Amino acid sequence: MKISTHLLFDRGSAQMSNVQTQLAKSQAQLAQGKQIINASDAPNQAATIQRLKSILNKQDSYQSSLDTIKARLQGEDSTLQNVSDLLVRAKEVAVQGANDTLNAGDRKALATEMQALRDQLLSLANTKDSNGNYLFSGSRVKQPAFAETANGSPAYMGDQTRMNVRVGDQRSIPINRTGTDAFVPVARLDADGKAVGVGFFQVMDNLITGLNTNKATDIRRGVGELDDLMQGVSLARANVGTNLNVVDQQTAVIEDTALNLKTTLSSIEDLDYASAITKMNQQMMSLEAAQASFAKVSQLNLFNYIK
Repeated sequence: MKISTHLLFDRGSAQMSNVQTQLAKSQAQLAQGKQIINASDAPNQAATIQRLKSILNKQDSYQSSLDTIKARLQGEDSTLQNVSDLLVRAKEVAVQGANDTLNAGDRKALATEMQALRDQLLSLANTKDSNGNYLFSGSRVKQPAFAETANGSPAYMGDQTRMNVRVGDQRSIPINRTGTDAFVPVARLDADGKAVGVGFFQVMDNLITGLNTNKATDIRRGVGELDDLMQGVSLARANVGTNLNVVDQQTAVIEDTALNLKTTLSSIEDLDYASAITKMNQQMMSLEAAQASFAKVSQLNLFNYIK
């Protein structure tokens, strides 16, 4: 078969161009450490990589939410621990004030300490988190949870909304706590024997008034109601602790999921350097051989044959 010089040059050039393209692709893979440089190289594989990265980004978002929730819950737990400690001291003062051997002056002195404890409790009830949001205001995070009212006793100014944050495809965790969940009101019998709700700080103020006015019945009632306040705080702390455990468990789940996804992604996306280098060396040898053979063939002509 007759092969023209033009065809010989075209085929030689095309073969060298093809080898050079493959070599350039191998060099790009080695430079980036990835199997796929352009999505068009392997559309199905590229789609799988994109899907895995999307899932990983979602896991990172969940983890970020968990970190925020954990910081907030730890703030609540620390605050409630301080509240519990202050209530223990308030109970000690109240029990001391209920002693019948004390006179009016002694009880007024105790009322001064009880007032300081009450003010400190109010400050804790209006604690803010690291973002400047009130911990115990429900969804009204920009206003204090408790504020003074016309009758002097602080009342709850937040709402009862519980906001949940998604931390998994099928899991969400509450991020806020209402003031009435942490600073639980107590039930008190009125003159008709009917139970009525009495706010956390009204209990404290009534006890302080009892100490100032030397009313033993009010003081003894306050001692009993302080037990109810302490129980409410203890239950709130238990709930916070449960949520912290859930956060830790969900964090472990997300870490395991992310590790599995990264392992799968690496097997699909990351380059096997040893194999890639071997392949590139083969391509370089092929290119050198093609160039050398083309140089020899291109020098052949009829006149050389006649000579």
